[in-house]
Amino acid sequence: MTGTVRLAATPTVCQGLVPGLLRHWSEDQPRVTVRVFEGDSAEIAAWLENGTADAAILIDPPPGPGIQLAEDSYRAVLPLDHPLAGEPVVDIRDLEDDPFLISPNGCEDRIRTIHRLAGLEFSPTHRVRDLATLISMVQAGIGVTVLSEASRSLMPPDLALLPLHPQTSRRLVLTGPRARPWHPAVRTLANSALDHLAAAGAMSGAHAG
Repeated sequence: MTGTVRLAATPTVCQGLVPGLLRHWSEDQPRVTVRVFEGDSAEIAAWLENGTADAAILIDPPPGPGIQLAEDSYRAVLPLDHPLAGEPVVDIRDLEDDPFLISPNGCEDRIRTIHRLAGLEFSPTHRVRDLATLISMVQAGIGVTVLSEASRSLMPPDLALLPLHPQTSRRLVLTGPRARPWHPAVRTLANSALDHLAAAGAMSGAHAG
């Protein structure tokens, strides 16, 4: 298989999941070039349908063709000196008195849902667009936040990424456009990605054991 595939994804997915996939694809499918486009959820869906992108990693897309790469759970992000940083699970209600930071992107609706399920009002103290800025503000002790498991590779050593209650997650699905034929290499990349993630999961399980 040869060709160039234009792949669109959100910032969290681009920074957390895509680098490992690109490294794997360069070894497994060396004749396929993958060009990455980063945008918010609405942008990448539009790029996929208007032909700007050949494939996208969509968050919770409607039923249709595509391959689920991950069930991406949400986590609390706390400084290591936070009183709850050593807990196995953090209840969102126990963070009610902490300033809450949010990056207004595709995750905000799910973070609102977590607060609603816990019976809390959603009232973030700060809103920042850039994910790196958000992480830096938590490092500086300005507040806490919630990010998905896909962001784990971005966490500096002085922050904890901890399971969160109430639990919620998002599906990350690699797919092509609905209204036109897929680029021939997209299905190949999708199947290759599944093999890579399955092997990574098996390796992680082996280390855990």
